[in-house]
Amino acid sequence: MGKQGVSRSLRPESQSDGMSLGMKDYQIRCCSENFCGNNPSIGRRLSGEDVNSGLKTVSVHGLKHDVSKISASKGSYGSKRNVWLQKHVRSILFMIGVIGFVFLVDSLTVSLVNLIIRRNTSPARKSSGIKDDNGPNVHKEKSPIQMYDRLVHLASVSLAKLEFKPEKSSLWKEPYLQASGWVPCADGSVVSDLGKFDKTNGYIVVSANGGLNQQRVAICNAVALASLLNATLVIPRFLYSNVWKDPSQFGDIYQEDYFMNTLQDDVHIVKELPSFLKSVDLEAIGIQITDADIAKEAKPTDYIRTVLPLLSQNGVVHFLGFGNRLGFDPIPFNLQKLRCKCNFHALKFTHKIQQVGSLLVKRIRKYEAAKSMLDKHLLGNFIDYVASKEDKVVGGPVKYLALHLRFEVDMVAYSLCDFGGGEDEKKELQAYREIHFPLLIERLKKSRTIPSTELRMSGRCPLTPEEAALVLAGLGFKHRTYIYLAGSHIYGGNSRMRTFTNLYPNLVTKETLLTPSELAPFQNFSSQLAALDFIACASADVFAMTDSGSQLSSLVSGFRTYHGGGNAPTLRPNKKRLAAILSENKTIGWKTFGDRVSKMIEEGLRSRTRGFGRSIYRHPMCPECMCKSH
Repeated sequence: MGKQGVSRSLRPESQSDGMSLGMKDYQIRCCSENFCGNNPSIGRRLSGEDVNSGLKTVSVHGLKHDVSKISASKGSYGSKRNVWLQKHVRSILFMIGVIGFVFLVDSLTVSLVNLIIRRNTSPARKSSGIKDDNGPNVHKEKSPIQMYDRLVHLASVSLAKLEFKPEKSSLWKEPYLQASGWVPCADGSVVSDLGKFDKTNGYIVVSANGGLNQQRVAICNAVALASLLNATLVIPRFLYSNVWKDPSQFGDIYQEDYFMNTLQDDVHIVKELPSFLKSVDLEAIGIQITDADIAKEAKPTDYIRTVLPLLSQNGVVHFLGFGNRLGFDPIPFNLQKLRCKCNFHALKFTHKIQQVGSLLVKRIRKYEAAKSMLDKHLLGNFIDYVASKEDKVVGGPVKYLALHLRFEVDMVAYSLCDFGGGEDEKKELQAYREIHFPLLIERLKKSRTIPSTELRMSGRCPLTPEEAALVLAGLGFKHRTYIYLAGSHIYGGNSRMRTFTNLYPNLVTKETLLTPSELAPFQNFSSQLAALDFIACASADVFAMTDSGSQLSSLVSGFRTYHGGGNAPTLRPNKKRLAAILSENKTIGWKTFGDRVSKMIEEGLRSRTRGFGRSIYRHPMCPECMCKSH
């Protein structure tokens, strides 16, 4: 900077003394009027900013001599113009200096903040804990991929400017009051018209498939089904999956005794079948029911007609792979309430999971005490409920946003979308599809290929990390915002996350918040790891999802609605509308982009009562689950 300033200030010796005097006069006035004496570096920058500025000064001084000559021959008009220039020349030069100074300060500010962001970003990427989740035969990290270079640049400039402005408090609040008008009330005894009899019709055995969240839905449906059929429920078992590779059972994830005690007035529950039924081959005697035997979203009448006779005759039925096999409507009020009670009250994570989950929350908040009822229900006795004096002194907890970024390789491959990775990426995803989705490959051979642009504009493409970061920046979240990333198996790994971490370097995962010894008991148990993500996401000040159809996102958002007291906002982007906004990435202004993104998210934040057929796990704001507070 210093050397450049000196070289720019040099002038050829052939210049006249008048020019030298003009330059000296200009420099003295700029320094006196812009306080450059207090900041030598700024003074040097101003004095040598541009050769043209010197030439402008010279032309002004030269003009004064020329005007004198012209005034002698052209009379009073020239004289008046000469007087006007003499009177206002200092003001003109002062304004030019002020404008130059403002542009200089703005440029230095943006450069300084960008430098800070880059410095903070490097260690964040190194310790992000984000795992590569690529297709077969991929061993090297890919080059960073950007689909929206211009918008990313605008976002970077915007975040730099936001650092010196107060943060909008509305970012961390629900904008509507409807949510606070409902309170949880599904925890009482569910008095069923069907009644709970001393003698049951038999035993229901459930073997649930899928991951943590699919299993949770299956458990709640099984409880409702046991009540419907007046049966005794054996605590559900979890099937081992080659996809999840997790041998965890109910007692490894949830507190069995608490589950049974919470529901004891509503449903008969035992830990295992009685001895006289343990040796029975349930499949051989024809009482094993698979998903092929029961329609998806089946009605209660379907179970009464097809399952109750088998249960009454044999004393036991086995639901193998029991998933989403009980619809939400039409269903008796008390059965619906029972499902709410099971999901929001009876299913408590084990003490081991609660203890480590509390470490996650405490470390990201830098705070030891609970903030809300959400903490109490998720973390039990592993978090304090009265803030200590020390906590109050340091200013309270750090706010954080939790993000469920669904960009795993299976989702990316199945979508058939193009994500800007070129031919190598296309070949890689096609190879993955051929191995893992043979039925999809066969279907594609018989149907027309839908262009990727059409898929994206219809909202059928997963959001990339880059798109997620642009949404957060458009909403106004500052670059230093703490963000907890759930899952962390991102397709492309750190190379795909580069844009995100450039804009938001304070990105953490359970792998970075926990020590290897703390994380060791959960390794190779994907459902238990998912339970830690559930806790961190549900406890967050703001929860953001990129796919509203995800089971984790649905269950977390519903849990926040039920226990959040109207103070637990969830951000749900509309992928179709977002695609339309991003399609204008080459021309759209940043303010317009931010306004449209904010409007899209704001509409998704509106708390609505559950509609007919909608999931009570995601939309508990209904009379079956919650009560009006006034």
